[in-house]
Amino acid sequence: MIVSWKWLSQYVDLNMGHDDLVDRLTMSGLNHEGTEEVGADQAIDLEVTSNRPDCLGHIGVAREIAVLYQLPLNLPQPQPSETGPDISSSCNVEIECPELCYRYTARLIRGVRVGPSPDWLVDRLASIGVASVNNVVDATNYVMFETGQPLHAFDFSRVNDGKIVVREPHKNEQMEAIDHRQYPLHAGMCLIADSRGPLAIGGVMGGADSEVSDSTTDVLIEAAHFNPLSVRNTARTLNLHSPSSFRFERSIDSEHLDWASRRCCAIILQIAAGELATGSVDVGGAREKPQPITLRFKQLERILGIQIPVDFVPRTLTELGLEIMEETGDALTATPPSWRHDLTREIDLVEEVGRIYGYDKVPDTARVPMAASYRPKPDRVLDRVRNVLVGAGFDEALTASFVPQPWSDAISPWTDQSALVSTQPMLGVLEKASQNIGAVDMMRRSLIPSLLEARRINEYRSNQTIELFETAKVYLPKGENQIPDQPTMAALVSGRDFFVVKAIVMEVVSRFNPNLRVDLRPFDHPLLDANLCGEMWIGEEKLGVIGQVSVAGKKQFKLRSDAVVAEFNLHLLEQFAVLIPLHQNQSPFPPIARDFNFVVDESVRWSQLQSTVRDAAGELLESVEYRETFRDEKKDGVGKKRILLSVTLRSSSETLTGEMADEVSQQIVNDCQRTLEAQLLG
Repeated sequence: MIVSWKWLSQYVDLNMGHDDLVDRLTMSGLNHEGTEEVGADQAIDLEVTSNRPDCLGHIGVAREIAVLYQLPLNLPQPQPSETGPDISSSCNVEIECPELCYRYTARLIRGVRVGPSPDWLVDRLASIGVASVNNVVDATNYVMFETGQPLHAFDFSRVNDGKIVVREPHKNEQMEAIDHRQYPLHAGMCLIADSRGPLAIGGVMGGADSEVSDSTTDVLIEAAHFNPLSVRNTARTLNLHSPSSFRFERSIDSEHLDWASRRCCAIILQIAAGELATGSVDVGGAREKPQPITLRFKQLERILGIQIPVDFVPRTLTELGLEIMEETGDALTATPPSWRHDLTREIDLVEEVGRIYGYDKVPDTARVPMAASYRPKPDRVLDRVRNVLVGAGFDEALTASFVPQPWSDAISPWTDQSALVSTQPMLGVLEKASQNIGAVDMMRRSLIPSLLEARRINEYRSNQTIELFETAKVYLPKGENQIPDQPTMAALVSGRDFFVVKAIVMEVVSRFNPNLRVDLRPFDHPLLDANLCGEMWIGEEKLGVIGQVSVAGKKQFKLRSDAVVAEFNLHLLEQFAVLIPLHQNQSPFPPIARDFNFVVDESVRWSQLQSTVRDAAGELLESVEYRETFRDEKKDGVGKKRILLSVTLRSSSETLTGEMADEVSQQIVNDCQRTLEAQLLG
């Protein structure tokens, strides 16, 4: 926000130096970005945070200065002379979309003489980098930069039947804006129209058909309050941003619409003549009144670490515009002004008192009570997952929450419901030219497709090592008009062997609870290789999926090399996680290894064999490792395969003898034969 020194001096006596002023403003929250000399004036660039739209006008900044320096604030009191007929005989307004336009006011001036603005007005606008257009448009801009309330002037002769209709656009409706470009209009946008068609895009920009020109004689002045989210979405969708949309997006002071309208009319009557119609059109209503906030005086010292003079608190809050409803020796209750939407809690009032009193007055030795913070369990789980995966050689990726339909359809391991579709597709986030993937408008149901795309991009850029993981939310629809489930998932893509990746995922699980047992169950999906994939389960809870990308999957995502993917639910890990430090004794006794070569049916999966071996070996089992799979129809028969595995046995209390190991081995052979009809090869 650029403000003019001379302009500010209209409302408050700037008897301080420039450097002192910008330092005080910076300390109070309006950071000084720089100052430029503009003629005989100074243009001061201030950073206004999004929660302080009241400072997007000179009056708001002047109010801050008045409070900081204990100076009177001098505001104009516009009372334009209303000498024309009642406005109701010429103009009326109808709001068809009250959820997009909360309030709409209009005033009518007839017989204006549109022409160049006087020097004082041209200079005021030039000091903040705004070019002069004509006296009427300049008046609306002046009031916007004065108050933070955008206004718009219509050529009233172009308003059919004198009726303004605030509505959503019709299907396939377009409008030529004052920049003389055509813009397609969509549902959810707020349109100012008459019976013939659009006149302006509410809160964003006026239309060319109704703009004020040299031939204009009758002017309708609009002052309205539009839905901030609607204005923001409209400006982004159309890529049409303006000083007006910038202010409406952050919400304006609806209580002072009439003041801004009268101020604008008074200036127009002064510099462009004309006759102001009696009264105004005022449709809609004000927003909800701010709720009173109670401030306990003890909280000031507890949070700021210093004692604030007793009389300073109510005086400061009153000067900031709050109305003191009740005050006792221990606390006060105050209602925020209509222009301070950011004041809702007690801590907000503590901050107001602190920044006006001056944080520089808080000594380094101030004692502020501190309490040890406690990190919530989800954050601790997330950190541990990241540590394991980074330690395993993975880099963390960050991908968009929206994906194109082909990716959304590629895999959805958590739901069969159709993905949620956004009415505002993301643009410019994907290499669409090479992918031909269409609109990026679906909320992802899995992280896997986005990571595969990241791998494809890295392959095409000749990166040698592409080991990626991501922790983020997916969006699982529950039904119409219901908020989707949003579980946090961890997913990874790797160029390493399937069993190496599986071991890494198992290591992640064991870091939370070494006693957790993860079973791999069949999972048939075209994106994954049928022989190297599965669903991971902990008991009767689905942990996730893992698998090597199939030939068809590599073709779909244009991958050059093999890839293994996995995705697992962090919320489930959180349920089973034991986050206190764990100690596990290491056995001092030597291990004994045994190899087994079983012939099994083709339908038998490694997970089934692994589970059977674990159960059979019992407490003496240290590890069971897959070696390879071999097929020989001549020796073993059709529909058979050999699975070679290694078992490591170790006791924590004694040295195992060969007889003890043979007994366990025989138990493994017997259980595998009984359960899976496995035959041991000698």
